[in-house]
Amino acid sequence: MTELTTRLSELAAAHGVATEFWDWQGRHTQVPAETVLSVLAALGVAAGSEEEIEASLAAAEKAPWTRVLPPVVVAVEGTAPEVPVHLAKGTAFDARLVLEDGGVQELDALPGRETREVGGVEAVRIQLDLPEDLPLGWHSVQVRVGDARRTMPLVVTPAAIALPEALAGEGAQSWGLMTQLYAMRSTESWGMGDLADLGDAGAWAAGLGADFVLVNPLHAAEPVPPIEPSPYLPTSRRFVSPLYIRVEDVPEVAYLSAAERQLVEWHADDARRYLDLEFLERDAVWLAKEAALRMIFKQRRSLRRQRSFNAYVEREGQGLVDYATWCALCQVHGTWWRQWPEELQDPRSREVEAFREKMSEEVEFHCWLQWILDDQLGRVQRDLLDTGMALGVISDLAVGVHPDGADAWGLGDALARGVTVGAPADQYNQLGQDWSQPPWRPDKLAELGYAPYRDMVRAALRDSGGLRVDHVIGLFRLWWIPQGAKPFQGTYVRYDHDAMIGILLLEAHRAGAVVVGEDLGTVEPWVRDYLASRGVMGTSIMWFERNWDTDGSLVDPEEYRELCLATVTTHDLPPTAGYLEGVHVELRHRLGLLERSLEEEQATDEKSRQEVLDDLVRRGLLREGASVPEQVESLHVFLTRTPAKLLGVSVSDLAGDKRVINQPGTDEEYPNWRVPLAGPDGSPVMLEELFTWRSARRLARAVNQSD
Repeated sequence: MTELTTRLSELAAAHGVATEFWDWQGRHTQVPAETVLSVLAALGVAAGSEEEIEASLAAAEKAPWTRVLPPVVVAVEGTAPEVPVHLAKGTAFDARLVLEDGGVQELDALPGRETREVGGVEAVRIQLDLPEDLPLGWHSVQVRVGDARRTMPLVVTPAAIALPEALAGEGAQSWGLMTQLYAMRSTESWGMGDLADLGDAGAWAAGLGADFVLVNPLHAAEPVPPIEPSPYLPTSRRFVSPLYIRVEDVPEVAYLSAAERQLVEWHADDARRYLDLEFLERDAVWLAKEAALRMIFKQRRSLRRQRSFNAYVEREGQGLVDYATWCALCQVHGTWWRQWPEELQDPRSREVEAFREKMSEEVEFHCWLQWILDDQLGRVQRDLLDTGMALGVISDLAVGVHPDGADAWGLGDALARGVTVGAPADQYNQLGQDWSQPPWRPDKLAELGYAPYRDMVRAALRDSGGLRVDHVIGLFRLWWIPQGAKPFQGTYVRYDHDAMIGILLLEAHRAGAVVVGEDLGTVEPWVRDYLASRGVMGTSIMWFERNWDTDGSLVDPEEYRELCLATVTTHDLPPTAGYLEGVHVELRHRLGLLERSLEEEQATDEKSRQEVLDDLVRRGLLREGASVPEQVESLHVFLTRTPAKLLGVSVSDLAGDKRVINQPGTDEEYPNWRVPLAGPDGSPVMLEELFTWRSARRLARAVNQSD
């Protein structure tokens, strides 16, 4: 076994790799040297011998001095950015700042210089004199040395984002729906929930006083079966799954012939056959929907529509072209791009360019699908705001992407190879989790000026009033698991959280959106304070709001965080009715995910749940012997007693559903993400039916504080 020496630990620290951490039960844990070496290798750092360790340490120390400008500087408004220039001593240069709006400012150097010898040359570090009042935005610093010019992105981000007017007042509180859109279907759905269903559900909720609809990640899935069911394992986080298109709402449907319209109806009827099945059939639904969309794609477009499409393609640029090319390649070679011919594995190769030219119509089709989605998403958001909602759609941003997806192909070494993202053991899964996703490489992100990250965030915010960031702790540190290792055999890798959060806030500020960070699980205490100081909301799940640092007692409602989204449940737990009956414990036992015996786990879980219910009784919110629906309602009423700015009500709770949506730490062992919305008896429930239920309206009104 390799020893974790002092010098190896220093090298790991230099690259943000943890060699120790505190687990969810407060135990200090040492990371094995083998894990550290594997993670360093994924970062391109040689550490296989003492000589390599010393060489890599020297390279890390020298690296900033070998480039004229840093790769990027992300600053906070109201502070003067620190921008160092590194040159050989005595070298003349001039510098200027180019603002995002095109304005130019010449820059001087601050007094005082630091020197050191680098490769036999005496180098000097000079700090540029930048003003404190720079506007928010994406600017650049340019340094000219002789005929050579170096350019560096300078990003000025908000110190904090402000709450929208509806939430800014003292005691202001808004509620909204939380839904897994694919599972929330209507009789007009093609076997899965779509964007028209999202608009209808939001309009219904708005009539009951709701201000938002929080939806699962709508990220792009595979363009050909088999389609990955998890919305948290997409092929791309920048683009959207065409499964969510409402076919009949595409304007070009009007140009179909009578025979073509009949074919579209035939495909729709075929897809709607799956509404009565126990589980969702994404593959079959997409085959029907794709056939109809290909017919519509071939129809003529008005000049206005064509110009709109052209503008969309131009705005999205190379990222859209790469995504569409990957989709076209999948049609020919399958979705596992690492098994494609080697010359097609590089998106910049001549062979890929030749393929794109040969398959230009297919590439255009996939660009067109994204344009249709952009149009329909924008329409949903506009309609919801017109109904009186303060926020409208709150989008969800997944932690990562599929290792064989479009982003993993198109973004190259911006994503690490040989490791996956996951989570250490915690209260949700005591064996740890491996999400099989390649993480961002923090060093490559910086070298790219965070452009891929910015483009992703910007796209997620485009037609949204808010953004939920799943596992927001991943913007601070991520749990990297070496390939072939168990989930608990990983370690943390740190990111420049000031840059990651700052860019997120800049794009949210420009979109006029709120940001909600899912900050559950193992979280360093200072992180929540940092997020709150910058205006990022946290997440509070009622069952887990306890004084963990002391006696584990329940948190009083008035002690909840104000800047948070408070809910009773989450997609990693059963709907509330199922949770009250303990279905999650039974399921985890059946799948072998418990460390303790079933009896011990049931007793502990029952005690915890009963303590919450007894607290509701003590507060006069619940009567003794109340039914499960009454308990569900009282749990939500409790949330209205908290200062939380946002309250979320799961559509599954409106329906009285009990089935688990997703069991963390499993794949095929359970039909994760394939369970449609159902009622208390397990029968599928359509939206039109749910809208008529008095129980659903009563639960919604229980959290509506505007009455």
